[in-house]
Amino acid sequence: MLEYVFFDERPWKSFLEFLENLGLTPKTTLSEGTWLVELPEDIEDELFERIEAFNDQMLDYNEELVIEAEGDAHVHLAGINITLADGRIVQAAIDPKLMRRLLESVTPEELGGFVDRIVDAVEAPPGLGLCQR
Repeated sequence: MLEYVFFDERPWKSFLEFLENLGLTPKTTLSEGTWLVELPEDIEDELFERIEAFNDQMLDYNEELVIEAEGDAHVHLAGINITLADGRIVQAAIDPKLMRRLLESVTPEELGGFVDRIVDAVEAPPGLGLCQR
């Protein structure tokens, strides 16, 4: 599942409208002041690139809104949702510059898979080191 997180309702609504104009029906969730949009992973590459480009615009828009709300106290936020084994979703704060660099190198699915493997190892440690497996 592709996940897109917004921290303001305005870019979230714009993103939803964009997706609906593309003929997509995303799943949405509101949780602890964040707006989540989920799409299936089997989206065609060209469509996926259009969605990612628009999402980048909405991230910039969200940043503008945060700066506007905070005045001169510039707050830059980025995070990733982590789904725990019990179904709870928590957020890990990530330096926005690092997040942007990561997403320039890996797809959101790859990043999500990477994080999922870390969560699995933390919640249910395999007991053996890599060289012993």
